[in-house]
Amino acid sequence: MLYSLARPLLFSLAPERAHEVTLSLLKTAHKFGIGQQKITAKPVTCMGIEFPNPVGLAAGLDKNGAYIDALAGLGFGFIEIGTITPRPQAGNPQPRLFRIPQAQAIINRMGFNNDGVDQLVENVKAAKFKGILGINIGKNADTPVEDATLDYLICLEKVYNYASYVTVNISSPNTKNLRSLQSGDALTELLETLKNRQLELAEQHQHYVPLVLKVAPDLTQLDIKFIAAQLVQFKIDGLIVTNTTLSREGVENLAFGDEAGGLSGAPVFEKSTACLKAFAGYLKGQVALIGVGGIVAGDQALAKQNAGANLVQLYSGLIYTGPELIVDCVDAMTAV
Repeated sequence: MLYSLARPLLFSLAPERAHEVTLSLLKTAHKFGIGQQKITAKPVTCMGIEFPNPVGLAAGLDKNGAYIDALAGLGFGFIEIGTITPRPQAGNPQPRLFRIPQAQAIINRMGFNNDGVDQLVENVKAAKFKGILGINIGKNADTPVEDATLDYLICLEKVYNYASYVTVNISSPNTKNLRSLQSGDALTELLETLKNRQLELAEQHQHYVPLVLKVAPDLTQLDIKFIAAQLVQFKIDGLIVTNTTLSREGVENLAFGDEAGGLSGAPVFEKSTACLKAFAGYLKGQVALIGVGGIVAGDQALAKQNAGANLVQLYSGLIYTGPELIVDCVDAMTAV
């Protein structure tokens, strides 16, 4: 209700400014105990972790983990922060975030703007949140793609003790050549190296932190089959399906519809859900699946679940619908 009143004001601001204002308001409201949602626990066990409910926040909203406690007050079953890189970076030039309200869509070309992994760790340590926290890791823009594995290793090692699970993001379209890591020897080398390091860290800390991969929706059936086989081979714990799309289906001829970057929101729902269903067919329950992409109503969260998702994540839908979407999705997924 509060969000529906605030939305016209927020939408009158430039998208990136609105993003900052929303998070600041949320943090202030949290301090005074305003606007929090209590959601009845509907536990789901996945990757050896008990999630209080199956609806989480996707990475990208809180890149540096500076708003964890405020976001936790909205009732998410889990929160994913990042994408974080080894060193701070500014990302791409502004403007780099565009709303397409007629289609309940967003195009972004942020480019992994973040304060670096060391700052994120300090923010996580300062947070009071004791729930499920995913940390999404990426590579710096100026790291050659052939050296990307080293960036992921640096981040994995630094966040390992502070994450409930770690997501390896190789699917943003806004970092040059990043998506090339989704195929061939590059994927094999990345997964093998990270899996080995995960097991070493688990032994070192006497604590196992699941490793999750995040992929794009712009994959062929051959790509999906190959990635699925690699996930099983290297015993990767989970897969997030999907990131944003390069397709412009659903936003053709709309203002900002031809901007460069990744498209998210309602238009990506069908594509990401088809991708999820295909992965579920190949993986046959051997890898946990987290469905994300285009959820703007509870029945779409249920559709992701029916397509094979153990959990779902929200982001763009929240911007158009508000926090009530979390409740709707939890209710839809747990009513069965």
